[in-house]
Amino acid sequence: MSIWDTDKLLLFIGFVVPGFLSIKVYQLIFPGTERPASSMLVDAIAYSCINYSILFAPIYFFSKSEVSSLGYTALFYFCVLFLFPVIWPLIWKYIRTRDFFQKNAPHPTSKPWDWVFEQRESYWVKVILKDGTIIGGLYSNKSFSSSAPSPEQIYLEETWLLDEDGAFIRRKNRTKGVIILSSEISHIELRDLN
Repeated sequence: MSIWDTDKLLLFIGFVVPGFLSIKVYQLIFPGTERPASSMLVDAIAYSCINYSILFAPIYFFSKSEVSSLGYTALFYFCVLFLFPVIWPLIWKYIRTRDFFQKNAPHPTSKPWDWVFEQRESYWVKVILKDGTIIGGLYSNKSFSSSAPSPEQIYLEETWLLDEDGAFIRRKNRTKGVIILSSEISHIELRDLN
């Protein structure tokens, strides 16, 4: 008795792969705590069952239809096993980020850091370090910030000199920006570019 027997392999593909795909897509669009794949087995089976319950009617009617083309059958089951498990988390993201849903449920993004920087807006940024040092810069198209589960880090594409009142004076000469690690950051102030 081998794990690679056809019936066992088909059960694995049918009841683990769709749910596992849904979990991985969800983790890509809502980064959070990473879990080992072995601890997600029950969740993957549950999500596969949800996939089949939503698609019950199309699966039932397709199985009763007279379509005998191998191409149509392969395409249909490809969609059931691989395409729809990717689509469901995208639909869920759309629903969870709507205002009507936000009133009664927590936001799916776990950290304000991730929420702010996933907006992909440009800011004048003041990073106040734990030792009181203030680093000013531009966060824009070429800048980058980490997202969960990685620790917070930020790359500012331009570093700016600040006056004693904290106003931006001018861009520092001959710099390509600055990377700031979370262990050094006390807090960050974001200002509109306008």
